[in-house]
Amino acid sequence: MQSLKMISLISVLVVSSCSQVKSNKTLSKDLTKANPLLQQWQGAYGGTPAFDKMNIADVKPAFDYAMRQNLAEIDAIANNPKPATFENTIVAMEKSGKLLDRASVYYGILSGNLSSPEFRKIQAELEPKFSEFSSKIQGNTKLFKRIKTVYDNSLKNPLAADQQRVVQLVYEGFAMNGAELDSNTKQKYAAINKELSGLYNSFANNILHDEENYVTFFSQQQAGGLPESFLKSAAAAATAQGKDGMYAVVNTRSSMDPFLTYADNRNLRKKVWENYYSRGDNGDEYDNNANITKILQLRKAKVNLLGYDNYAQWRLQNRMAKIPENALNLLKEVWPAAIARVHEEVADMQKIADKNNITIKPWDYRYYAEKVRKAKYDLDSNKVKQYLELENLIQALHYVAGRLFNFKFTPLAQGEVPVYHPDVKVWKVTDNTTGKLIGLWYLDPYARKGKRSGAWANSYRSHTTFEGEKTVLSSNNANYVKPAAGSKTLISWDDAETLFHEFGHALHALSSNVRYPTLNSGVRDYTEFQSQLLERWLVTDEVINRYLKHYQTGKPIPKALVAKIKKAATFNQGFATTEYLASALMDMELHLADPSNLDPDKFERETLAKLHMPKELPMRHRTPQFGHVFSGEGYATAYYGYLWADVLTADAAEAFAEAPGGF
Repeated sequence: MQSLKMISLISVLVVSSCSQVKSNKTLSKDLTKANPLLQQWQGAYGGTPAFDKMNIADVKPAFDYAMRQNLAEIDAIANNPKPATFENTIVAMEKSGKLLDRASVYYGILSGNLSSPEFRKIQAELEPKFSEFSSKIQGNTKLFKRIKTVYDNSLKNPLAADQQRVVQLVYEGFAMNGAELDSNTKQKYAAINKELSGLYNSFANNILHDEENYVTFFSQQQAGGLPESFLKSAAAAATAQGKDGMYAVVNTRSSMDPFLTYADNRNLRKKVWENYYSRGDNGDEYDNNANITKILQLRKAKVNLLGYDNYAQWRLQNRMAKIPENALNLLKEVWPAAIARVHEEVADMQKIADKNNITIKPWDYRYYAEKVRKAKYDLDSNKVKQYLELENLIQALHYVAGRLFNFKFTPLAQGEVPVYHPDVKVWKVTDNTTGKLIGLWYLDPYARKGKRSGAWANSYRSHTTFEGEKTVLSSNNANYVKPAAGSKTLISWDDAETLFHEFGHALHALSSNVRYPTLNSGVRDYTEFQSQLLERWLVTDEVINRYLKHYQTGKPIPKALVAKIKKAATFNQGFATTEYLASALMDMELHLADPSNLDPDKFERETLAKLHMPKELPMRHRTPQFGHVFSGEGYATAYYGYLWADVLTADAAEAFAEAPGGF
């Protein structure tokens, strides 16, 4: 579906004339056959991406043709001489852009999972052109006139419920993005979006640069306190960096967190902490502060063209919160209790730190929190980790999906479908009763150079039925530290929760049952509901008893240890809640502030001071590395959505617990 996708879709500057497309018909057909990024997906399971044939050299020509073809499709819809109807306008738009959809899947992998300096140069060249293309669609007056006609008619003579919703979303998507502006103002709006697209790309690549280049190496003599499993992975990471005999802490959360939790060497903890929380804020050519200021200024300028006072007001109009005040009020309701709990946690930690004449600093928080956990609950996180083996947890995900959705996951043999890296594994997903194919699930679990940090889910193909039923191709991506050859992957409890969380997004895609592509998602502050709900099954007795097994002996986790885990379930929640809330509040405050002369670092310090942010911990995402908000528009003024969804999750969890069987 192009009307909504075009707002953020990757694209290139193309010629919009239908006659020009036809004059190059033979060349275009040859390119479609020759360029793997444009070719129809072949093979079983409804066809799968030819990841094994990806080549960076194919990117620019693929998008040049895909955009040219798509503009021709859009022009044909806009210039249709027949009266506008749902079928000849909305459905026609839903059908358009198939080449673009295919090429975009490869682009997403090359930018998120396999980025390289060579590809980043291509990105920098293409991103502004992508924006220009989107503006051509959004600014097509004839097209919007037809959309508005269908919308107005649907208000008088309602369509089927799903069709009515598609029409509403298409119309609102265009209206929110300047379709009703005059020609001169549309040009200004398009110019702003073009500049923003380049800034978003620069912001993301600056973070990736700092993640790749700020690596902490240490020796055996500096390894005190660190568990053997971590050291094996750190040794493998160092070897990969050309430092045999050393250990490496790569600049990702999955590596940083355990190091700060267990490392006795305080100076190294400080270095690792500073590397991680200084990403994008090192005062060099990769510093993001200037990008942030310009992004905020341009966002305000573009919504001012639409008649809105600030970006948050514009963005939240079609979300559950509706207005910024509702989101802010929810965050601020929770804030006082969260920081009060942090003060209690710090007091407990300081009693232990006092013995070493140490005042708790941010790089000490995890380390001393772990000591308090052991003292209060006799719970050692590293002992828990021995029962959190990745392969077992993957089986747990599949078990939960089977119980809740009647899905069956069957691993595919290596080579059965193409993958873009040997680490990627694929499962077939079927209905456990009928055997009907639902789709495929891809998992890319390990950190590597060129892969963006964090964990995320995406879909290579979404479910639709309006052109025949399409099978889903869904994926999960993580950044676990890859173990040494022959070793098993052990992850933390937090990482296990995140694994379940992201799998919730994948299940959302796999369980979709809609006719039209536009209906495959939901409003932004609802989309975290499914993922946060799924986290709750990690702590169920069935999952614990079946899948939390010791990685060496295979014995189930002792009941006494499970009891300690559950007893300590809310331990350190002051830290977790406060670091999240601080980021969510900062997101909103930045977009409500006057950005004219805004200094992001100064604004961050002053805002946190007004909030009485405890000095012993940082925000989860400091502003210069807040990719959710500044590497695109997806989570801008939307980071509050995790808390919003958590309120919904609490109610839904009760419904599952009270259902027959109580699972």
